[in-house]
Amino acid sequence: MTIEAEVDRTAPSAALDRVGLVLDTFDGAGRLTLAQIVRRTGLPRSSAHRILDRLVSMRWLHREGRTYTLGLRLMELGSLAVHQDRLHATALPHLQELHRVTGFVVHLAVLDGDDLVYLEKIGGRLATAVPTRVGGRRPARSTALGKALLAYEGTPGAAYDHIREQGVAFENEESLAGFGCIAVPVGPVGSAVAAVSLCGPLPHLRFEHRLTAPVRMTATAIWRKLDRNHIVPTLQTRRTLRTAPGIREHQYA
Repeated sequence: MTIEAEVDRTAPSAALDRVGLVLDTFDGAGRLTLAQIVRRTGLPRSSAHRILDRLVSMRWLHREGRTYTLGLRLMELGSLAVHQDRLHATALPHLQELHRVTGFVVHLAVLDGDDLVYLEKIGGRLATAVPTRVGGRRPARSTALGKALLAYEGTPGAAYDHIREQGVAFENEESLAGFGCIAVPVGPVGSAVAAVSLCGPLPHLRFEHRLTAPVRMTATAIWRKLDRNHIVPTLQTRRTLRTAPGIREHQYA
């Protein structure tokens, strides 16, 4: 292996290690100066200064005069992690029951910008036929889960208006040939924190009350438990929520 190849292979890891060193200095600390960070990390002053400037520009750190503190973005991510952990723990038994009752693949997902992020997938033997994974991403507009959440976020358009009115979104072979999905949001219009879906092969999965009803019931049960625990949605990173005038609060899909 050439020296250049070795540098290319190790540089990203080395850069992350340096960023980690800098962030770890704030464990238990309030404000730190550049000199204190250099002393605690052992990094060259110029390297530490470049890393700090970059972290400030990313809002991971905040600079005030000569001192640095943890930034708003890290606080947002911490809040998001706590929220997602509580959401997942609350939803899991209801998702497992939905899979047990229907036999189809069950997903729990949230919006992150223009993407859909999967927090849970339960599917038994059928799960291998559906190319999704926990932590995976897909463009929100191409999935029933994403369309449901976008509709409840207030995204304009006739299709989204219809989803808000019906409280459910459908996907008919849009992401995977031969498969369909039924999705319902967890929470009311403007405050949905996630969405639940049922996914399975057509024509076994039919877009009718026999299957939409248990998905609605699951989403409602999760939201009621979350609401009692006063969990506030934190996944409003895509845009400010906007609810069109006259829209009623429905359970989504």
